Amino acid sequence: MDTGADAILPELPNLGRRYQVERELGRGGMGRVFFARDLNLGREVAIKLLAMGSHREDELGRFAQEARAAGSLNHPNILAVHDVGTCTAGPYIVSELLQGSTLRDRLAEHSLPLKTGLRYTVQLALGLAAAHERGVIHRDLKPENLFVTDEGRLKILDFGLAKLTGTRAAIPAALPQPPQEGIRTGEVLGTVEYMSPEQVQGRKADHRSDIFSAGAILYEMLAGHRAFQGSTPIGTGTAILNDEPPDLPAQVSMEVDRIIRRCLEKNPDRRYQSAKDLALDLEEAAVHPLRSARAYSMRRWRAALVGLALLGAAGLAGVIAGARSQKAERPEFRQLTFRRGTIHSANRMPTSCLSPAPESSSFSSGCGAKPSE
Repeated sequence: MDTGADAILPELPNLGRRYQVERELGRGGMGRVFFARDLNLGREVAIKLLAMGSHREDELGRFAQEARAAGSLNHPNILAVHDVGTCTAGPYIVSELLQGSTLRDRLAEHSLPLKTGLRYTVQLALGLAAAHERGVIHRDLKPENLFVTDEGRLKILDFGLAKLTGTRAAIPAALPQPPQEGIRTGEVLGTVEYMSPEQVQGRKADHRSDIFSAGAILYEMLAGHRAFQGSTPIGTGTAILNDEPPDLPAQVSMEVDRIIRRCLEKNPDRRYQSAKDLALDLEEAAVHPLRSARAYSMRRWRAALVGLALLGAAGLAGVIAGARSQKAERPEFRQLTFRRGTIHSANRMPTSCLSPAPESSSFSSGCGAKPSE
């Protein structure tokens, strides 16, 4: 986790002989995160400890839900959970220790390069595909819950609001058990800026809701601002339900624009139906990431002009050829006699008799003869 919040505190929890807690990395509303060493395996780990004091049943349930959901998954783009348990300070989750920063920190209200945004979203889609195959729906994807390591690997964090539809991972008896019926329909959970329309309306959300959130995150990475913004949470929710996101910057390719808008379809049936398909299209689009909409439009205009020029040239050639073929052939006349006299009549003779050339004509005349009465 982010080591910028390192602090040595006297109230470091005692987790027994296996884990040696050394310092606090950060804290939030649900608890604190510590840097520790796994003495059995000789590795550094992060330990998330539920905050001391009284907690609502849903908070305890979400903590257990996170342990169950993340613990059932094994993928390079999902935070690895090594162990869970309880101590005198409360329940805890042991996970891999990450060095880097959250995607929110990397954005810092600025857009990312197109190649970087595509690379991160491909990894996000692959991690989601692995979770969905195990029946785990995240339901709270946002830049704060995505971590980018110093090596550039993206990790999905915080499965506290996850919905489990197929996994059979067991929760240790020491941890609080989540409600069996799960979240009730009509209950709105998550961060509104990245919610799908069905989440905003409190309707049942499936894996395609995560795909909507992934599209909203990719949009923000490339545009430098959120796809849907309102002055209040209600205004943002209204925009998600009714508005289309503003146009992306001109340098974003037509294909990437199409992918994002398909993710952000209001109707889940019109979105990508699997995160795998999304990842495949993103990988294909990354092959030519600099083909911008403006360049694509210019290529279309150039192709149209070339086509018109070729069509015009072909038409002109046809007109010239037609004119030549229709040009009347001038007859050829040959003198057949040198006798002097007055021609009183002339008869056309068959050319086959008098001329070998079919295009020539021959005439006979009565020379010196009197005209017939």
